[in-house]
Formats: sequence, C-alpha cells, structure tokens
Amino acid sequence: MVHSDRLLLGPGPSNPYPEVMEAFQRPVLGHLDPEFLSVLDEIADRLRLLFRTENVLTLPISGTGSAGMEACFVNLLEPGDTAIIGVNGVFGERMCEVARRCGAAVVRVEAPWGRAIDPQQLLDAHRAHPGARVLAVVHAETSTGVENEIAPLAALQQTDTLLLVDTVTSLGGIPVDVDGWGIDAVYSGTQKCLGVPPGLSPVSFSPRAVERVRGRSQPAQSWYLDLSLLADYVGTARRYHHTAPISMLYALHAGLGVVLDEGLEAAHARHRDAGARLQGALPELGFRPFALDRPLPQLTSVWLPDGVDDAKMRAELLVRFGIEVGGGLGELAGKGWRIGLMGHSARERSVITLLGALGALLQE
Repeated sequence: MVHSDRLLLGPGPSNPYPEVMEAFQRPVLGHLDPEFLSVLDEIADRLRLLFRTENVLTLPISGTGSAGMEACFVNLLEPGDTAIIGVNGVFGERMCEVARRCGAAVVRVEAPWGRAIDPQQLLDAHRAHPGARVLAVVHAETSTGVENEIAPLAALQQTDTLLLVDTVTSLGGIPVDVDGWGIDAVYSGTQKCLGVPPGLSPVSFSPRAVERVRGRSQPAQSWYLDLSLLADYVGTARRYHHTAPISMLYALHAGLGVVLDEGLEAAHARHRDAGARLQGALPELGFRPFALDRPLPQLTSVWLPDGVDDAKMRAELLVRFGIEVGGGLGELAGKGWRIGLMGHSARERSVITLLGALGALLQE
C-alpha cells in the first residue's frame, strides 16, 4: 500500500530529516557486532552533548518516550517511597500513574492547564516531604504547550531527593541543561525535535541516581527496563540484554548528527523563530492562545475560532492539503488544537503552508 505524503505539524511524530531516512538503508549488523557497538558509543556521546551532561549512563532505551518514563520511575522508586510530581497537563498525570504503579505515595503539586508550575511550589512541597525519593516534573508539557522552569530545582542537589525531568518535547527544540540544572534522571523521545521516527527514548542518569539504582533493596519491577542490566550492555561489559533495534539506532545516530552539525543554538533559534512566526499570525485568523505562561515555540496550543468544527477542519487539512495538526486534550478537547513545529518541520515553509491552508478553509 502506498501512503500519502504528509506535513506532520501535530504534537508528534514530526517529519524526519532526510539524512535519518537514508540511515535506514544501512546494512543491518548484529547487536554485538563491534562496528555497531561503535555506533552505539557515538550515540551516547552525541546524546551527552544534547543533554549537556557528562553522565556515563546515557543511552537510548528501546521504546518510545513512555518507555523512558517508566525506566526512570521503576529504577528509582520502590514500594513505600514518596514521589513529588508536578502536574499541569496529561504527562504530569501520567507520571503520577506510573509512580503509583511502582507502589509510591504521590504528592501532587498542581497548576491549571495552560499555566506553568511555580518552581517554588515544588520546593515548598519538598520541604514538607524532605524524605521524598524523587521530585519529577515535565519540562515541556505536550498537552498544553507550556514550559515548566527547571533551573531553580537545582537546589535539590543539596538533599537526598533526586530530580527527574521529562524532556520528550524539549530536547533539541529549547535548551536542556542536565548538569547545569542538577537533573539526576532525564528521558526524552526521538519523534519530536530530534527529527527521528518514534521508537527510542534517550535517557541519562547522574552518578547519584546510578548509586540509587545499584543500592535498591529489591530489583526493579521491570526486567526489560532494569538499568542495572542495560548498563552492562552499553558499558564496557557488553553483556547481552535484548536485541537492540539496529536500524532505529542508525536513524537516531543520523538525527543527532544533523542537530549537532547545525549547532544546538542554531537549532533552538530555528524552532524559536518558526514558533514566533506561527503564534504571531494565528490570532489574525481567529485562533486564541491556550498557553498563558511560558508558551513553547515548538508546540503551540490554541483555542479554535468561534464556529469552527474541530474534527471537520482537521480532516479537511489532512485530506485536501496533506497537513496533520493535533487535536486538544483535556479541556482543550474538541475546542482547540496543538500545532507542532519540531525537528525537520520547524521551518518557515511549514508555517507559510499551514497558514495558507487555514486561510483558504476559513474563507470557505
């Protein structure tokens, strides 16, 4: 079956870089082949540059961003632990659910959808629960298009509580500074600003997070995501754990290369410029911003113009113009959109194409 070509401007996946799709043509090697292992090592080096970290345990998890999230929680939490979690959208809620399934007591720090979480509220919650095992927050909340500030949470480095951050939608699109912000565990995804198809989740663990993993009283509840086992495969031991998705790793290697060749600051600027152009033009078409604090440039959330049918308009965009945008979640469902300008799609031509199509449909 031949599929239609799409301009992917939803919350993910984004359009892959051409170099990424070319990488899928490389010959498949065994997952313990020395040539492949050198590629795996280069991926880890490139991820350290993007995460801005020197963490030794930096690797791509075989699975989407949700697998990276579970890997962080199941390795750091044990039954009876306390987890403080910031919630201002779907993915903060998802963190709470995964922590509960790990047997943790969850302390929620909430902000309304469309608003950023005040870092001081998180630190206040930590003062009330100083024995918390982790404090977790989403950097770029994909359901609302809001950025949560992470840097002030570096104060947790003076405590025994680990800082866990979701960078699925932020890595490659806006600055992420793992070491500078005192992040102990971080996860991301390939299908957003990295310009790679979905299927891998980059993660990185600080030395004190690794110490926590190795000092558990019982093994992680997931064998597949047990980082004490995965570390032996990506480290010097090269001990077999599972069959790595070779071609997806080639694709990630290529995507990281594209971003680094462009330069992180230049990539951030490209996302910022595309987002500003879109967000400046949408109100002229009757769209109203949903994110009221710290709007993300790479993920724009908007209320639809009065009288516009959500499903019908998105279907028209897809069928007539080959453009995908994302529907709203939560209170935005059926009433608003999430428009992504990520990775290879974060370009002026994407904005102009979308605005032209919207103008034509709204005029009709």
